[in-house]
Amino acid sequence: MTLIMILLAVCGGATLSVQAAINGQLGSSVGVFKSAFLTFSVGALVTALLIFFFEPKQTVTLLDVPKWQLLGAMFGVPYIVIMVLAVQRIGTAVATVAVIFGQLAMSMLIDNFGWLNNPAIAFSPSRLGAVVCLGIALYFIYSSSKTGDVRD
Repeated sequence: MTLIMILLAVCGGATLSVQAAINGQLGSSVGVFKSAFLTFSVGALVTALLIFFFEPKQTVTLLDVPKWQLLGAMFGVPYIVIMVLAVQRIGTAVATVAVIFGQLAMSMLIDNFGWLNNPAIAFSPSRLGAVVCLGIALYFIYSSSKTGDVRD
């Protein structure tokens, strides 16, 4: 089951890269905020249909949870807007690796300190190695893209 979840996460990451590339083009054509609006509008519609047809009944509603848990919904907006802007200027690969670098660094802090009611998972040398490797990958992907056709 763990392998299936990892493969699903990899597929989810792949779809984010496709979304970033498409939204970058759409944003340059119609505007950054219109592109973000379309993303969230279609996402809300599809999610509403999934809830209606597939979501099992829950005893807790959105009104019952601690209010800080509702803030997670707001973090998608800056991500989409930033990616639409960034992909246009630095390309899909650099923007995506930079996002993954940020995700990895923050997720290791969340894990290490058990923030946001998550179980604590101690920082380790292998985790540090992963961040360093990803930082090196970001550097090489960025520096190799500077020789290509990157938009200013």
